[in-house]
Amino acid sequence: MVAFLGLLSSSLWALEPTERSQLTLDHVLVQTSLHTRHFSPDPEHTNQQDLLGLELHTPSRWLAGAAWFKNSFDQSSVYLYAGRELPIWESAAGVMLRAKLTGGLLHGYRGEYRDKIPFNRYEIAPALLPSIGVRWHRFESDVIVFGTAGAMLTAGLRF
Repeated sequence: MVAFLGLLSSSLWALEPTERSQLTLDHVLVQTSLHTRHFSPDPEHTNQQDLLGLELHTPSRWLAGAAWFKNSFDQSSVYLYAGRELPIWESAAGVMLRAKLTGGLLHGYRGEYRDKIPFNRYEIAPALLPSIGVRWHRFESDVIVFGTAGAMLTAGLRF
């Protein structure tokens, strides 16, 4: 996590001053969870995350976001993050396949579930989440992999 934040910081400062000043808002993505699957299901797991996410994107594909959701143990949780979107393929019809990598802080695994995620000493843990997704006009959908625990399908709209 520290390495990721260092890379993010050094990448921003590697930009020319005029490029740094152009870190303007390109669009906002509002998203929700559609389906979650745990790789090793446990009777205590819930697959209903009720995620509500908000991402702010720059023209240079950097992003910052916040997501509120119920974790695998039905506890209210929040993920605050920054990241980058990387285009993989785009069709003439405007369909884009892309990858995303976000890193940030996760809060919400408490009590008996505190040790279910690594480095959660103060009930705040670092997280690094890769995803692959598709965009078509204002619609976006992602499959987000959360460690070795599972994956979530999301959908959202760009504004």
